[in-house]
Amino acid sequence: MWHVNTFEELDTRTLEEIYRLRVAVFVVEQECAYQEIDGKDANCTHIYKTDETGIIAYLRIVHETPVSIGRVIVRQDRRKGGLGQELMRQAMDFVHTNHQGELIYLHGQAHLEKFYQSFGFRTTSDVHLEDGIPHIDMEYKEN
Repeated sequence: MWHVNTFEELDTRTLEEIYRLRVAVFVVEQECAYQEIDGKDANCTHIYKTDETGIIAYLRIVHETPVSIGRVIVRQDRRKGGLGQELMRQAMDFVHTNHQGELIYLHGQAHLEKFYQSFGFRTTSDVHLEDGIPHIDMEYKEN
């Protein structure tokens, strides 16, 4: 089941599960020590999918200027089944409805460049290291 919630709409158990998933992937799995809980979540829309085992895919849309999509995750045991594409379609539907015509920013891992390009993002930077992981800057704007 897909969920689209503001920070205020998240209950504490769901928020804790989101944080556990983000830390499991971005800190533990990727062996990257950084401040994962960054103070931006209160100004975000949180899009995630659940099944009987909990949250299996998640991202957030940060309502700053420019608006950005970040923390794109598919739980490790659910990868390679198209869930990432479903997740990004949910995000792009939200963007089309709520931010039509606005510039949308994405700072993604470089190995996912073609994946994000398939949703209309264009690369706007060279590959650079962030916390030891190759990243790129990307932008999207509806025509």
